Amino acid sequence: MKYSKRFLYFNWITLVLIYLVVIAGSFVRITGSGMGCPDWPRCFGEWIPPTDSTDLPADYREAYLEKRAQKVKKFSGLLNAIGMEDSSEKLQNDPSVYEEEPFNAQKTWIEYVNRLFGFLAGNFMLAAFFWLLFAYRKSKLIWVCGFNLILMAFQAWFGSIVVATNLVPWTITVHMLLALVIIAIQIYVVVRLKNSKDLFDKFELPRWMSYMLWFIFLITFYQMFLGTQVRESIDHLIKDGVAQEQWTEGVGLPFYIHRSFSWLVLLLLTIVFWINEKKEAYMPIRIAFLMLVVELISGVLLAHVDMPGLVRTSHLLFASIMFGVLWMFLLRAKSIKA
Repeated sequence: MKYSKRFLYFNWITLVLIYLVVIAGSFVRITGSGMGCPDWPRCFGEWIPPTDSTDLPADYREAYLEKRAQKVKKFSGLLNAIGMEDSSEKLQNDPSVYEEEPFNAQKTWIEYVNRLFGFLAGNFMLAAFFWLLFAYRKSKLIWVCGFNLILMAFQAWFGSIVVATNLVPWTITVHMLLALVIIAIQIYVVVRLKNSKDLFDKFELPRWMSYMLWFIFLITFYQMFLGTQVRESIDHLIKDGVAQEQWTEGVGLPFYIHRSFSWLVLLLLTIVFWINEKKEAYMPIRIAFLMLVVELISGVLLAHVDMPGLVRTSHLLFASIMFGVLWMFLLRAKSIKA
């Protein structure tokens, strides 16, 4: 089925918006702005958040604490129902869940902008789904886009759970992994929408290189999961007042695994990059290699130097771009005998 260029460009814009949600979410995480808006989907009961403490509702702390307790109780019941009794018990007995942070206008607006990007991305995905439904009724992509739209809606709901549980670590990890799955599905949609003139030609790879790139891609996905865990551990260490030079020891084994896998990915991708430069010189491999190098540099700096929030955000950004480029490349690649 042939799709219009306008529809293809529309889905590219949707993909960019999803990436912006991930970037904004990372900045929220790094600046500690996740509780900038204590309720969801509104912020302090308003669609436009306040800029001063005098604009806050009366007794907002008590009111939101009661609503949060009710939501936590419902979510704990859900965890019990699906067999996660230990997580449910920990959640109900975690005192930090019921702590209300003081109002901070900057953090409130950072979280609000994050939600705006999410709202835009969700509406673009909804519009793309209905565009398919009315203009390309026989397209199988209707089911793919529909599923991704459901995932996005679930992601929005789960975002409210992350807020209600006061940023319980494992919920943040799930939130991040869901974002990567949504990105991967949207990239698949973009690739399937391409007609005869593609941004990338159909790539031909030796079978061994194809397997190696798939291995690198899977490790990259795992690395992003592990990196979230490392960041959560570091956040706890910061909260406990642990000095930066003791972070490595404080995080322990996950940090060393994360670091070791990073060097493994660098080694493997360097081999692929070197062979690629001698033969086909495919641009996506160059981009993935460049993203990896910048990501590793930012990772080393983060591990040993106190860097500003934007640098920490860039670490996730470059990893996400590398993830997306590799995924798109592998979807377009064709294995051949060497």
